[in-house]
Amino acid sequence: MRNIKSCLLFIPLLLAGADFKPQNSQVWNNKQCAVVLTYDDAIDVDLDNVVPALDSMKLKGTFYIIGSSPVVNKRMSEWRLAAKHGHELGNHSLFHPCDGSLPGRSFVGPDNDLSKYSVARTVSEIRATNTLLNAIDGKDVRTFAYPCGDRKIGDVFFYDQLRNDFAGARGVTPGLQTIDKVDLDNVDCYAINGQDAGYMIGLVKKAMETHTLLVFLFHGVGGGHNLNVGLKEHSQLLHFIKQNEKDIWVAPMVDVAERVRDYQAAKKN
Repeated sequence: MRNIKSCLLFIPLLLAGADFKPQNSQVWNNKQCAVVLTYDDAIDVDLDNVVPALDSMKLKGTFYIIGSSPVVNKRMSEWRLAAKHGHELGNHSLFHPCDGSLPGRSFVGPDNDLSKYSVARTVSEIRATNTLLNAIDGKDVRTFAYPCGDRKIGDVFFYDQLRNDFAGARGVTPGLQTIDKVDLDNVDCYAINGQDAGYMIGLVKKAMETHTLLVFLFHGVGGGHNLNVGLKEHSQLLHFIKQNEKDIWVAPMVDVAERVRDYQAAKKN
């Protein structure tokens, strides 16, 4: 997830123009809304800064793991402990391939250019990452996050072949959605890069008012990535969420996705 700045430009418009219909607030585990904290790329600050912060407040997050990340290999016992503490280890592919044919993708090397992948290769690498993650946490159910938000190879949505492998998949499009509108093949989220605590807390308040799902996408927290949020800003967000926990369901993406799936299935029957 490295090319997301364009998504940030649309956030104020989306919030200003959103028209939410009233919804039973009890659908989110008897809370007003659901908030999911996601952290991408399996970097050192996840284990150094984020996991201790979440654990100190008994909050659970989702960490989208790149299988080939050296931080996975070097710190596997710490990832295993994070999973034991209730955090989800999500799948962010084996090598983080992005579509190098798109504008602004000069950072994509030829070996990790999704546009040069076959669908079969993409699917097999993602499944290999699931095998690795299962070896770490022993779990068979988790969610996926699209590297760079790229969902297609040519005209093919590669996730169509993976839908039964995951509880859901997180995209990069910003938005707040009621439980009946969530697309589990491409769950909306708000990518954070330099925004202050007031902005993030404002999103949480909006989700509470509208009884919607709010997903945060973080990379660096206190450094470690060119997309970053300050430690103080991140801490203030966590404290606000904790202080309002009676009204906010904070859970890993996999738990929320399973709740959405069950609700939507029941509505069809």
